[in-house]
Amino acid sequence: MGDKDSYTGVKYTIHARFTIEGVVERHDVIGAIFGQTEGLFPKDFELRELQRTGKIGRIDIDLKSANDRTTGTLVVPSSLDRPETAIIAAAMETVDRVGPCEAKIGVEGIKDVRVDKLKRIQERAKELMRDWTVKEHHDIEVMLEQVGLESKKIEPVHYGRERLTATPDISTRPDIILVEGRADVINLLRAGISGSIAVEGVKIPKTIRELARKKEVTAFLDGDRGGDLILRELNQVARPKFVARAPRGSEVEELDPYQIKAALEAKVPFEEAFAALQSGPAPAPEQQPQRVEERPQEAVVERETERVERVQQPPRRGQRPQRQRPPPQVMAPPPPPLSLAKQYAGLIEGFRGTLEATLIGNDDAESPRFAVAELVEKLKAAEGVKAVVFDGIVTGRLVDAAASKGVKVVVGDRIAEGIRIPQGIEIKAFKDIS
Repeated sequence: MGDKDSYTGVKYTIHARFTIEGVVERHDVIGAIFGQTEGLFPKDFELRELQRTGKIGRIDIDLKSANDRTTGTLVVPSSLDRPETAIIAAAMETVDRVGPCEAKIGVEGIKDVRVDKLKRIQERAKELMRDWTVKEHHDIEVMLEQVGLESKKIEPVHYGRERLTATPDISTRPDIILVEGRADVINLLRAGISGSIAVEGVKIPKTIRELARKKEVTAFLDGDRGGDLILRELNQVARPKFVARAPRGSEVEELDPYQIKAALEAKVPFEEAFAALQSGPAPAPEQQPQRVEERPQEAVVERETERVERVQQPPRRGQRPQRQRPPPQVMAPPPPPLSLAKQYAGLIEGFRGTLEATLIGNDDAESPRFAVAELVEKLKAAEGVKAVVFDGIVTGRLVDAAASKGVKVVVGDRIAEGIRIPQGIEIKAFKDIS
């Protein structure tokens, strides 16, 4: 029973140390252990039977002799349960002779092999995890480096007979983004957005007109007078399907990736954007400095004196004295209406940067938060909503949905340019009430 296969299911190992007063061999010690424990237990619990059935493994002995004395250690593998293993260990300590020599065996301990296995498994798992993490981190670094190099390879190209600045995929994409200049195309590329082409001027090139007939076009324009002029020109020669605008006073080339994404997500149909542009106030002409005509001070004094004399002259005979009208009463302007949105100022900080939204009912109860992308659909399906607070751009589509549901207040991070605000609903940006 000495082969390893006979005790592969070892649970415990008995560790003992022995001292023998004489010179003996290994087989002498084993024979003494088997012989002197024989008859102590029932037959099926004797060491020979246990070893035959594989419940006790091969006894491993390490000994040395010196000065007519033999000392050493022994290890007994056991697949028995804990009580049975402890009984076998105690029985081994009853051996007091090996051959003609006195002997003493003392058990130093019983080790749980499974605990040692678990420790080895744990340490090995740590090593594997470290190697895995290092390799994964290396793979991610390589991936990021490759993606970064690939993005640097993307350079604008010239497209069409007018050699307009565009991204390389402009001819293959079914949908494209129309911007004002080369810098806008480059900024969109930096934000990971391709499929853009620049008009490079207020006059719309023929290439753009041809693309507008074949593809779905989104005009992404600056939030200034130049963007308004291009929008008016597009209405005449090449109507896009959608319009997105940079925040008022900003240019597309100045926007960061987050602002670019937010502006494109807030795009509206061309008809809505153009109607808002038409209904908005006309740009005020630049005021010319008024010319102040210098007059001699004496002449001014004389005219004032004459006017006072005319007023104080008594009425002529036969002429009715003119009744002086009392000065008109100046009515104080009515106080501005109280802003309902102010009561939601405390919620704003919790929404900044989350891209989340909540619906507030007529009982002032807040709904669980959800993604801004779901806002319009959830609002259409809800009843009894008094207010909407969300981290995003207030668009005309959202305002129409809110008005149809009787919402009184909409508070968002920003308000899109040119939206129509119906009566009875208050629209505020975070900065207006924070």
